[in-house]
Parts: sequence; C-alpha cells; structure tokens
Amino acid sequence: MPLLNLLFRQRLPKTQKRNPDRGILVFENTSEVIRAENILKTEGWEIRVMGPPPEIQHGCDLVIEFPLIEELNILRSLQEAEISPLEAVPASSPLLQPVDILQITDYGPYLMVRAANMKLTVEKETLTIVNISGGGCPDVPYLAKEMVGKTLKDTPRPREIGHTLCGYALDLACEDMGRRCSL
Repeated sequence: MPLLNLLFRQRLPKTQKRNPDRGILVFENTSEVIRAENILKTEGWEIRVMGPPPEIQHGCDLVIEFPLIEELNILRSLQEAEISPLEAVPASSPLLQPVDILQITDYGPYLMVRAANMKLTVEKETLTIVNISGGGCPDVPYLAKEMVGKTLKDTPRPREIGHTLCGYALDLACEDMGRRCSL
C-alpha cells in the first residue's frame, strides 16, 4: 500500500458517505511520525503524511492527516503502540490545512519529484536515477552514492538505508515517482 494515498479509506460501510473533515496529528519528532504511519497503515487506516501548517509547527517537519471521524479509534491504536502525538487538531480552518510535501517538475527527458527539501530526478526513458539533491542531513551523500545510476526498480529503499528526515522524504519521492512511472 503506498505511503501517500490521495484518497482515504475509512472504516465505514461502502454505502455510507465519507466524511470530508480531516484532522492533523502533531508529533514531537520525525521518528514518531514514521512509527505512527507504519502502525496506522498496517491496521488499514489510509492517512497522509504532510507538512505541518505554520500555526501548529512544533519542531517536526511532518504531520499525519487523518479522517477526523475516526480520531478516537486512531488515537487508541497509537496508545496501544505507546505512541502519543503532541496534539490532534481538526483541520477545519484554512489556516490549519496541511501542506502537500510533493511537487513535480517535468524537464522534458527528465522528471523531478521534490518531497520536502529532497529532490529525486530520473530519466523518463530508462527510469534511471540521475540526481539526488537537497536536504541537510548527514546521510544525503550516502543515499546519493547508493542510488544515482540505478533504476527505480533496482535502487534500495531510502527509508531502509537512511535514518533521517531527508531519507524519509527521499523515500516518499521514490514512491511517488514509482506511481507516476507505473512501477
């Protein structure tokens, strides 16, 4: 199941309408966001990792957007896993809308996906990674060394070989690129 789905699957009968209201889970650090995302995805919740709105930034550069109607069930799942968000807030105000961290730029024969501050560029014809740039984490040069020159199918997952926000963001870029290129 992809990390960033555009649609949410709520635990509601198919005949029941989806509630458009969303909430945001704010965490102390990126590691907690990644753990929470993994747990919620494993349990079948379709959530999105997003950039936090400036009004609720607490230091971590990521938040989890979730179906607000399921707040209690989601918080219960996280509590059982011993993960506590700093806060859960409704994203009803335009000022509290999370920011999409993915941006796409088409350079003709190349396609670049930017996830947060990390950029991944591939040659469209061969799906070979030609450039990795951005971020400021110490593992970015290592990630680039391990991935540049390999195809999207043959490269290691950044979240498996990197251990920082930059590695996580690069993993999001790889996954989005894979969807765009139908991998």
